[in-house]
Amino acid sequence: MSTSPSHHLLLGITGGIAAYKAAELCRLLVKDAVDVQVVMTEAACRFVTPVTMQALSGKPVVTDLWDERIESGMGHIELSRGRELIVVAPASADFLAKLAAGIADDMLSTLCLARECPLLVAPAMNRQMWENAATRRNMRVLAGDGVRIAGPASGDQACGEVGPGRMLEADEIYREILAVLRPAALAGVRVLVTAGPTFEAIDAVRGITNRSSGRMGYSVAQAAREAGAEVTLVSGPTALAVPTGVRRVDVVSAEEMLHAVEAELGAADIFISVAAVADYRPAAASKQKLKKSVDTLELELVPTVDILASVAARPNPPFCVGFAAETQDLERLGEEKRRRKNLPLLAANLAQEAIGAEESELILLDHEGRHQLPRAPKLTQARLLVERITRLYRSSQSVKLKAVRR
Repeated sequence: MSTSPSHHLLLGITGGIAAYKAAELCRLLVKDAVDVQVVMTEAACRFVTPVTMQALSGKPVVTDLWDERIESGMGHIELSRGRELIVVAPASADFLAKLAAGIADDMLSTLCLARECPLLVAPAMNRQMWENAATRRNMRVLAGDGVRIAGPASGDQACGEVGPGRMLEADEIYREILAVLRPAALAGVRVLVTAGPTFEAIDAVRGITNRSSGRMGYSVAQAAREAGAEVTLVSGPTALAVPTGVRRVDVVSAEEMLHAVEAELGAADIFISVAAVADYRPAAASKQKLKKSVDTLELELVPTVDILASVAARPNPPFCVGFAAETQDLERLGEEKRRRKNLPLLAANLAQEAIGAEESELILLDHEGRHQLPRAPKLTQARLLVERITRLYRSSQSVKLKAVRR
C-alpha cells in the first residue's frame, strides 16, 4: 500500500562540488515521505547526473526552461505551484547573485522568482568567494527579502583551503527543511535547554563526572528549534555538534552551568533541564596534580546547587521541565521528584538503559498522569516530548491569561 506524501517541495541544484550532497538530501526527504521535484542548472549536471537524481526522487528531473515534458508551456511558473518550499542546495555564489538581483535566465532562477512559497538556500563556495564584499552584500539582500539561509559551515574545502563557505551536510539541511515544513508550534517562544555532563575538578587533571553523552539534551534543543522556538543550549563537555540554528553556551562545572542558566533565564519562556549535573563536588580542588601514595586518599564532597529546583522556585519561573534518570522504581521516584520540585512535566528514564545510548524509553509524568513513550531514537523521543511540552505550555499560558482578565 502506497503512502501519501507528507510534504511537497522543489529541490534545486546548482553547479558546485557540493552537489553530491544533494543526492543524500533527496534520499533523506524521500525516506521521510516527502514528494521531491528536482530542478538542476546546466552546471549542476556536470557534477551529478539527472539520472541519479531521478532514481532518488522517483520523478523526471527538469533541467531546461524549454522542457517539452512540462505541460501548458508555462512550466517556469506551474512547476512551483503546490510546493510548500523551494530548497536550493548547493546554492553557488553566481546563483545567489542572480537571486539578489532578480535575474531569471534559466529554469531554477525563474522558478525562484515566480514562487509563491518560502525559499531556503544552502550556500556553497570557496572561502574567498564567501567573504567577498559582493557576496556579503547579496546575502544581506536575500535575508532582507525573507529568504532562509542554511549555513554555510567552516571546514576543509575541495580546493584544499580551510574556512567558511562549505555547504552544510545533508542531514543538517534536512533539519532546516523540517523546521520550515513542520507547524511552528513554538514560534516566538524562547527555550533554554541544559545538556551533557558536568566536570567537577579534583585537581589540575582529575575530576568527577558521569557517562552522559548529551545526546538527549541536544536532541531536545533540535526538536524545539524545529518547532520554531528560539533555542539557547547550555552544554557541559560533549563531542556533539550544535544543532543548526541553536545558540550554544559552553560550560564545564555545575557552578558554571548555574551561572550560565541564571544569565539566560530572564529571556526564557521554557526551561528544559536535561543535563546530568553533578550532585556533589570536591570541597577544595588542588591546583596541582595530586601525587599517588600508599596512603588512602580522603576526598571531602559538598553538594552543588540544584539548578532546576532553584529555577522552579523563583517567584515567576518559566515553564520548567525536568529529567530523572533512575536505576530502579522509575515511576515512583520520578513522580516524587516532579512534586518535590513543583514541575509541570518530568521525563523519566532508566539510567542504565539511556545514558550513552542512541535510543531510549521515556515516561512522561505531569498533572494528567503517566504517558509512555516506547523505545526509539532520542531525536524521535525529543520531538514527542516537545509536542507534549508545547501543549502543556500553551495550556498554562491560557490559564494565566484568564487569571489576568479576572
